[in-house]
Amino acid sequence: MKIAIINENSQAAKNEIIFEKLSAAAKKYGHEVINYGMFGSEDKHSLTYVQAGLLTAILLNSGAADFVVTGCGTGEGACLACNSFPNVLCGHIVDASDAFMFREINDGNAISLPFAKGFGWGGELVLEQIFENLLKTNGGNGYPKERVIPEQANKKILDNVKKVTHQDMVYILKHIDQKFLKDTVDYPFFRENFFKDCKDKKIASEIKKLLK
Repeated sequence: MKIAIINENSQAAKNEIIFEKLSAAAKKYGHEVINYGMFGSEDKHSLTYVQAGLLTAILLNSGAADFVVTGCGTGEGACLACNSFPNVLCGHIVDASDAFMFREINDGNAISLPFAKGFGWGGELVLEQIFENLLKTNGGNGYPKERVIPEQANKKILDNVKKVTHQDMVYILKHIDQKFLKDTVDYPFFRENFFKDCKDKKIASEIKKLLK
């Protein structure tokens, strides 16, 4: 599984520690982590939490990533931004039990963490526990055991609802504010890594036209 990290501007300084802790857990379970930035508080390519949501959607809908770890100060804004896009099911994760139950019950493909609120002494230990509980399961197994069948059924219902209530990603790329879109993806790391990992030719074509 390819797991992407995306940091927005207010919490960019924590990118290194997030990458380190997620990479350690991912390596243990055979996953790959790709860091899409921001790469620190001095990074010239700034992302808002709304742009983090847009970038999350581009990576997941194109197949360039299978899972995204993002967040903001409280984790709420990035979560809302992610869930405003099609085929993104993002959970707001505060602790290890959140991570485990979101993966098992909701089987989503993105999480948003509060990197400022409650992130004090021992914050790196909280990240370790969250990433361990997130990745030690393949997801979608249901929880608790007696609720497995209805929880799996509800996940399928939610997926079908989102197909009706959201436009597809190509439509969004064509109609979203083009400056906002370009400001989100126009930086060297994206150009170097997205196109080699992207599995959707239509999405790749739209991005290439934008970045000409």
